[in-house]
Amino acid sequence: MMTRQEPLRSGYGQKTTASEVIGNLRLDGCVAVVTGGYAGIGLETTRVLAAAGAHVIVPARDVAKATVALSGVANVTIDELDLGAPATIDAFAARFGEGPLHLLINNAGIMAAPLSRDARGLESQLAVNHVGHFRLFARLLPALRRAKGARVVALSSRGHVRSAFDFEDPNFERRPYDKMVAYGQSKTANVLFAVEADRRYQPDGIRAFSLHPGAILETDLARNYDPEELKLVVERARRIGSFKSVEQGAATTIWCATSSQLAGFGGVYCENCDVAPVKTEGDDGVRPYAIDPVIARRLWEWSEQATAPVD
Repeated sequence: MMTRQEPLRSGYGQKTTASEVIGNLRLDGCVAVVTGGYAGIGLETTRVLAAAGAHVIVPARDVAKATVALSGVANVTIDELDLGAPATIDAFAARFGEGPLHLLINNAGIMAAPLSRDARGLESQLAVNHVGHFRLFARLLPALRRAKGARVVALSSRGHVRSAFDFEDPNFERRPYDKMVAYGQSKTANVLFAVEADRRYQPDGIRAFSLHPGAILETDLARNYDPEELKLVVERARRIGSFKSVEQGAATTIWCATSSQLAGFGGVYCENCDVAPVKTEGDDGVRPYAIDPVIARRLWEWSEQATAPVD
């Protein structure tokens, strides 16, 4: 049963913080995995979940950096994982073991990266932002099933409006490379992933959501912009009033992961702690191509091929 992509009037908004969303909710006994959970809004997500009693596992490409960032935060385990390196994803999932996984939060990502491709030929933003998380979900699927009521949260972006998924040339082998088009394609893939994951695994008690966290300056996501590009991005965000603090930026993640308002729901794209409207233009909402169930199924099949063993 698909959830309608329309606002719930949740009572929250753009200025709501992650702590306000979770309130007095306790998550004792809950196990969460938060990729990139040691910087920016990922760090705030980890802090809020751990403070509520969840055991949060933070897979990190830079274990030393994660150790410093999470020093003093209780209920947290740091492990090694690089979303661009398939073997590390498989190894992480193997180490996870036989327990249940209640929350998988696909938070990590890269943005506006110069053109590069991995050994599989995948463009780097697509490889890290979508394919790596797709592989992680697939490897952790048994643990999500064991939870008997799990949520998967895929952090997308308003940047999905920059591009649909190009099945003819996803890795920019024939078309000119545009780093923001590539980013947009990867963020559209995040939304489509949630649509199809929810459809496939709802019978197993697994619900999936995607979201736009907002424009947050206090992260290193924009490190690949040159100064003039960053100035234009900041000016646009300021003009449309989309800036958020880190605490506000993590709020929609926490809402998707924990809110009882979403009980029985799934497969939707959210922003500002609510289900977003569908729009074909403008500065908010989700584009129709990002939630199209036919495209979502096609991307799932493409992703399975992209993560299949090489003979």
